[in-house]
Amino acid sequence: MRRRRAVAAAGVVSAGLLVLSACDKPTPMATVTVGQDSVNSEATCGGEGDVLKPSDLNQCLKDKGIKSISVDPDETVRFGVDPEIADEGWTILMNGQPLTDSSTKTYRTIPGSVFFNAQYGAQGDSTLVSIKEGEKDASGLWNFKLEKDA
Repeated sequence: MRRRRAVAAAGVVSAGLLVLSACDKPTPMATVTVGQDSVNSEATCGGEGDVLKPSDLNQCLKDKGIKSISVDPDETVRFGVDPEIADEGWTILMNGQPLTDSSTKTYRTIPGSVFFNAQYGAQGDSTLVSIKEGEKDASGLWNFKLEKDA
């Protein structure tokens, strides 16, 4: 009787591992934090190591299912990425244009006022901020919407 249970348990474990191996591996995460609030996301596009075509990047910047976070312009906005993203180098984009140089660190900070300043290309009370993975060619894009907290 014990032997049957052990064999049955081993079968259940094996079946579970087989099911898990069939799942897609999640892409690395990127996080935006303002004060005590934060949002994180898997890649909007790519994030699996393959180079994205420019047309794919442009389409990705138009994605509608973007997570948002309120930003007081007096607060600091913190960006964090998984080490897999940092290893490839990453750049913060604002409305599709580079805001920072590429970095291999996992963490960066930018004053909140930058995201609502017309001098940096901001328009209105919300800004699309993207994290682009890759030094030259993009292999992933993580999008976030920063909304001005008046």
